[in-house]
Amino acid sequence: MIVLQITHTKNFMNTLLRGSDFDEFLLEEAVIKAGNSYTIDGHINKEFYGDLVSEEAPYELSRWSDIKNVCFELIKGRHTPLGFKFIMQVKPEHTDALLEKKGSTLTSRDVAFVINVKFAEGVTTLTSAAAIRTFSLDKSYEQIWDESIKRFLASHNIEFEEI
Repeated sequence: MIVLQITHTKNFMNTLLRGSDFDEFLLEEAVIKAGNSYTIDGHINKEFYGDLVSEEAPYELSRWSDIKNVCFELIKGRHTPLGFKFIMQVKPEHTDALLEKKGSTLTSRDVAFVINVKFAEGVTTLTSAAAIRTFSLDKSYEQIWDESIKRFLASHNIEFEEI
């Protein structure tokens, strides 16, 4: 787990909410504190989709690309929000590809790669986390994810400092 402070919040927020750079993530939860407080549970209500669930909702969590505009509408305005938190996961197929590329025997059934994006008191931080679902003495998955998220941010010109 690492904590990264985003050095240019306005640019980062534009990338997160208006760009496509984070569209491959899934949203677990969003909490936005502005004039009101809003909580979005990203878990899919599969019964809503009926027989079309595998087509319209292929994951357990909502795609960030499907929900980011709702978050943007809640955040935008004349006033800076008091704070927000987004908990996002890497799609299982991307987790599998990353683990395989690094030679790990783990899969997305064993571990989920997560980022927590938090804005509070004018500071934006991104925390990486890996949620293990099985017992493993091998903790290399944590380092794999920490290094990957730093490469991801750098490749999208998102400036940060490790704290």
